[in-house]
Amino acid sequence: MFDVEKVREDFPVLHQEVHPGVPLVYLDSAASSQKPRQVIEAMDHYYRHLHANVHRGIHTLSEAATNAYESARERVARFINAPEPETIVFVRNATEAINLVAATWGRRNVREGDEILLTEMEHHANLVPWMMLAEEKGAHLRYVPLTAQGLIDLSAVERYLNPRTKIFAFTAMSNVLGSITPVAALVSAAHSVGAIALVDAAQSVPHMPVDVQALDCDFLAFSGHKMCGPTGSGVLYGRRELLEAMPPYMGGGDMIRRVTFEGFETNDLPYKFEAGTPAIAEAVGLGAAVDYLNSLGMENVHRHEQFITNYAMEALSEVEGLKLLGPPAAQKGGLATFILEGIHPHDIAHIADEDGIAIRAGHHCAMPLHRKLGIAASARASFYVHTTTWEIDRLVQSLQRAREIFRLQRAS
Repeated sequence: MFDVEKVREDFPVLHQEVHPGVPLVYLDSAASSQKPRQVIEAMDHYYRHLHANVHRGIHTLSEAATNAYESARERVARFINAPEPETIVFVRNATEAINLVAATWGRRNVREGDEILLTEMEHHANLVPWMMLAEEKGAHLRYVPLTAQGLIDLSAVERYLNPRTKIFAFTAMSNVLGSITPVAALVSAAHSVGAIALVDAAQSVPHMPVDVQALDCDFLAFSGHKMCGPTGSGVLYGRRELLEAMPPYMGGGDMIRRVTFEGFETNDLPYKFEAGTPAIAEAVGLGAAVDYLNSLGMENVHRHEQFITNYAMEALSEVEGLKLLGPPAAQKGGLATFILEGIHPHDIAHIADEDGIAIRAGHHCAMPLHRKLGIAASARASFYVHTTTWEIDRLVQSLQRAREIFRLQRAS
């Protein structure tokens, strides 16, 4: 693997006190990752030396900005092994990518009585767009159930897929349970009934190697801000033939080839889906984030997180009254979600913050999953390339302190 302490030197935000004398422990990377200096410097260099609008000018700065923007697209394409850069559409985040597919491919292809297949552990971003489409079209939503361990019930997939299924949209890794999905097998199952497959990879692309050609998926969405990149950057990968057949998502500059008073002709891929001035600096930052992760090696990133997750699961299991959610460490990504008997997750997060520890508390944009689990909220610690075992130990100490605080309150 890599030297974690050396990696930590790349992240300026980690070297601060969030309260006087209390150093930061950042365990909320599943919500948004911190940024290494390489990404910050790349965006700073762009704004200081290269900024101009892209694709529209022939002056030196415009050409330099265009080259930087398109270079980022090429690096992202290589990062997920897309067959060509034109199949990479820049968006603001995975949510926008999924909405784009629902609003364009979905409206053109889903009809009354058709079925849209999801799973019970989807993020709201991979639920609500399909709910909106189903309501508009009179289609039916179906949900693949989970096993008792919080994994997709593979035995149920074939029962739920049928010739009426138009699309199977599922997460590659649950942002609540951490469950890793057998993506290639689910894609193959969807294709066997003539359905297409969309993969919400917001939690997988930042943490493990992803190869869209090996997965054979039709669409794949992910966010830049979860993979060391800036906010406002995201990616939709799509098969060329599907993207070319889809209508544009928004109208305006850059998505057109020609406009007359009578109508318009759309531009080539991927620009058909990138109306208006794009997030140029954010794309540059995303390209730098890809370079940074490549320098660590995605296999190494995944191995480090497996080690940290296993350590965290074992350490947290020693806390009295704590219940871990989801499968064992070997079947999940870099997070640990839990509830602590008698203490609301928001109180846990508040006490942890007093100790300088940033964790997540709430429904994590997965209210239906929490309802299925019979809980209103949970606490989540999530890990990344800079997470260390001593940070996990700090979390455990904070949870022990929370238990003592509430024990004393109940006693009084």
